[in-house]
Amino acid sequence: MTGLSSSKRELTGKVAIVTGAGRMRGIGRGTANVLARMGASVVVTGTGRDPNTYPDDEKDAGWRDIESTAEQVRSYGVESLPLVSNVSDESDVQRMVDATVDEFGRLDIIVNNAAAPYGNDRVSVLDLTTEVFKTVVDVKVMGTFYACRAAVRQMIEQGEGGRVINLSSTMGKSGRPNTSAYNAANFAVDGFTQALAKEVGEQGITVNSVCPGLIETARLDPMGRTDRWDARLAEIPMKRAGTDEEVGELIGFLASPRAAYITGQSLNVNGGVITER
Repeated sequence: MTGLSSSKRELTGKVAIVTGAGRMRGIGRGTANVLARMGASVVVTGTGRDPNTYPDDEKDAGWRDIESTAEQVRSYGVESLPLVSNVSDESDVQRMVDATVDEFGRLDIIVNNAAAPYGNDRVSVLDLTTEVFKTVVDVKVMGTFYACRAAVRQMIEQGEGGRVINLSSTMGKSGRPNTSAYNAANFAVDGFTQALAKEVGEQGITVNSVCPGLIETARLDPMGRTDRWDARLAEIPMKRAGTDEEVGELIGFLASPRAAYITGQSLNVNGGVITER
């Protein structure tokens, strides 16, 4: 899909990091491609998944995680650096930012997309283990904090503003049963986004969160595409799931000069589902 934002090379000369960008069907990959079409060089990160764990469509396609995403990025005539990085590790996140600056000389955009896998966190609070809850929070909340802090420090040092886009969820605005860890993490991301936006606005750095609803990605494969999936689709006014690049187009807009006066917002992309705040 190509939209207005991706058809203009308005990010030429800019450098972006997109975390969690290794899946063939994923918001990180979709976003990296949108930013590349807009002219940015893109650092793509992932956890270094074991190829034996790849879904069948990735195996059939010969997908190679962040290396394949980086190849797609380069096909738009820009540079890409694939990095294995653990966003829940503070020092690893700093190495990610340092490697970006070493390679490209600057950092203008960071998209904090990494999240813990969907699955064993989707249970009742009474059945949710401390370890699982902590993992969800460590990746989503602490990872966003570490990455924002390191990136914003670099942007302030450069003195030319910047863009921070944090991936939250519509479940960061409305709680659902059996999703308490995910709800808590995403509510935290939205609140953190608002606070950081007010701290760095004077430096010309915008900070926003993007809140997807049901998006057709490999992350949701454990849900299956049967009755439960159909029930979720029925809740959506548009009666379909979104795509990774549809989310990426919103992120591309927020990364662009056209969004210079948008900050501290949590923007839904969910096919018309109304949330509680």
